[in-house]
Amino acid sequence: MLELLHENALLLLFLVAGIGYLVGQVRVGSFSLGVAAVLFVGLGFGALSPELKLPEFVYLFGLVLFVYTIALASGPGFFAALGKRGWRYNALVLGVLGFAALLVFVAGGLAGLSAPLRAGLFAGSLTNTPALAAALEALKGRGAGEAAQALPVAAYAVAYPVGVIGMLLAFYLAWSLWGRKGAAEEPGAPTLVNRTLEVTQPKVVGWTVEQLTRAHQWNVVFGRMQRAGAQQLATAQTELALGDRVAVVGVPQEVERVAAALGRAVPEQLEESRHDLDFRRVFVSSKDVAGRTLAELGLPERFGVVVTRVRRGEVEFLPTRQTVLELGDRVRVVGPKESIRRASRFLGDSYRALAEVDVVSFSLGIALGLLLGSLPIPLPGGGTFKLGFAGGPLVTGLVLGALGRTGPVLWQIPFSANLTLRQLGLVLFLAGIGTRSGYAFGQTLLSGEGLRLFLAGALITLSAALLTLWVGHRWLQVPLPVLGGVLAGLQTQPAVLAFALEKTGSEQPNLGYATVYPLAMLLKILLVQLLLLGG
Repeated sequence: MLELLHENALLLLFLVAGIGYLVGQVRVGSFSLGVAAVLFVGLGFGALSPELKLPEFVYLFGLVLFVYTIALASGPGFFAALGKRGWRYNALVLGVLGFAALLVFVAGGLAGLSAPLRAGLFAGSLTNTPALAAALEALKGRGAGEAAQALPVAAYAVAYPVGVIGMLLAFYLAWSLWGRKGAAEEPGAPTLVNRTLEVTQPKVVGWTVEQLTRAHQWNVVFGRMQRAGAQQLATAQTELALGDRVAVVGVPQEVERVAAALGRAVPEQLEESRHDLDFRRVFVSSKDVAGRTLAELGLPERFGVVVTRVRRGEVEFLPTRQTVLELGDRVRVVGPKESIRRASRFLGDSYRALAEVDVVSFSLGIALGLLLGSLPIPLPGGGTFKLGFAGGPLVTGLVLGALGRTGPVLWQIPFSANLTLRQLGLVLFLAGIGTRSGYAFGQTLLSGEGLRLFLAGALITLSAALLTLWVGHRWLQVPLPVLGGVLAGLQTQPAVLAFALEKTGSEQPNLGYATVYPLAMLLKILLVQLLLLGG
């Protein structure tokens, strides 16, 4: 059987993935590994034989695919959050990684570990392969032999699995203690309501919808208006008169503010009458529309319709003129039936098109990321480092995701396609890294040095995890779902991100992950080389 698996890498891949998913569904109390179980099943298969491992291409391809799709989806939110909250997240990561490096230096010295072992222990307990590669390159540059270069790899192999398990357990503990209570306190996607308001206040008569919205700073959308029994669209230039009834969409508190200014809320629902005006949910599938703002598209002027809501993934929100539409968005369009039909054709409204990916722009984006990752970046003292297969696509994906489009090139991909490619990449990465690390993990763990390295790795991982969670939640008041992403980004570990996403049932971990990942990877590459100097 082992010979068959050795000769058939595809069979090994699908066995590891399939069994991993089954194991991930097993619950002990309320704990389950989810997709992260693929990593541990891979370790189990790999431990059986040094030849039982997937080709390097598998995990590298999976890593690039996963990181790039995460970055594309997180790009707009990343740059928006960087100036508001991002500095706090990155300061937290900077402090924790500095503490972890100091802990490795001190604990390694007390345990009598050599500098190469400390470097491998640091890279493994914080699960960062580029840091290990930097350590090996530094040793090779100093003329170290193969025996010395094998030491970081051995320490890395022992510490890596506990680096994943420790982070999963730490976040599980944090979510069990704070998650359910914090879920009521942390802001999620607000619930939108549609209320009919009657104008009874004389002071607003003659004002346009746009003037009132700006004067009162309302965050609502006006949909339709009824005047003298007939319905019409309430556009920005619509002037209000006594007795007008308008449909207003927004969160309940904001709609109440509008009601107090205009007059009163009435039980009638204008949307129930679909004779003059209708509404329809429309998919954005046209590449000419995606990546453009509602102001650029000019739907009210071009078609005589208004967009009152946008649903992106599982989140529904109010649109503004600056809202950029993305492939896969479902927009609620209000207007005359024929106008809605014309607007639908313009927006695309093709579910089939949303299952397709623009291979040219997708491949070009990844190629740019790989090129960026291969560029040597100089360091003080004459050394260099590279962003690598993870950092290059991540940085490129964030920039391209934020841009949305460049001229005729649309960088974004449909939300559903992004999720599918993301999941595929994650499974490939976890199966590949698991099988390739399994044998070294088992052999080192059984050796005399193995237990010390295992315990030291557990100490480093748990210390970094608990310090991140405690300071982030208690002191910095970071929402726990976002903090789960910060923890995964600090660990530069997709398995931890997948666990946080599954546990929280939210996309918020992606934001934390993308915000701190670049700095975390750069710091680890620098710190691992400092640990070698300290030996």
